[in-house]
Amino acid sequence: MEDKSPVLYAVEGHVAVVTLNRPEKRNALNDALIAGLKQALRDADARDEVRAVLVTGAGADFCSGADLSALKKISESSVTENLEDAQSLLELFALIRGVRVPVVAAVRGRALAGGCGLATACDIVLASSSARFGYPEVKIGFVPAMVMAILRRNVSEKRAFELITRGAEISAAEGERFGLVNQVFNDDAFEAKVERYVADFEHVSRSAVMLTKRLLYQMDGMSFDAALQAGADVNTIARTTDDCRAGIARFLLKVK
Repeated sequence: MEDKSPVLYAVEGHVAVVTLNRPEKRNALNDALIAGLKQALRDADARDEVRAVLVTGAGADFCSGADLSALKKISESSVTENLEDAQSLLELFALIRGVRVPVVAAVRGRALAGGCGLATACDIVLASSSARFGYPEVKIGFVPAMVMAILRRNVSEKRAFELITRGAEISAAEGERFGLVNQVFNDDAFEAKVERYVADFEHVSRSAVMLTKRLLYQMDGMSFDAALQAGADVNTIARTTDDCRAGIARFLLKVK
């Protein structure tokens, strides 16, 4: 029997796979889907065996943004109700940053509006060659306000301005050139390439990656001296981890 849950979740080896599961709606965001994403991310973060989280979409598209019912709800809600709704999406974006291991978006088809924001919020974006990205919110008088904080940290100021004020779609190749996308893989080999890419996190230190992710995002907004000091603190912590001690022991044995 087909699972109609808005989000499918499974841990496959060392990878937690989170699938947006509203293909008939192009995986559009609604309250149930956002709640399902949060639950899956929290579960994955609590599992010590998980080395990476893979977020993908069922069907032809990654995510088309808010669905019609969500837009209707926005137009009919009070300021307080809309603030609560926006806060829920904010929590999702913050949660992705807070998950200890890398969160990887695998984008096929379209990632638009909030869907583009969801992909951008992930630590790494892998795109199929035919994928499309865009922030069309300005076309309906809306502002991609929260994702702007993430987008501005991913691309240059000029590129960010262009993306959020023109409302145009860009290709995966353009997204890679802009700095929005990490890697572009051919459509016919996309799933296999994504699987191999994510599997590489099994061959690096989990604790080192966790410390690295936290430090990288903590450095946003720090002065140079403060960032250096934060780096020194994490460097000291890393030296005391089991992974580092074992790695040094292996290296010394190899040298001998």
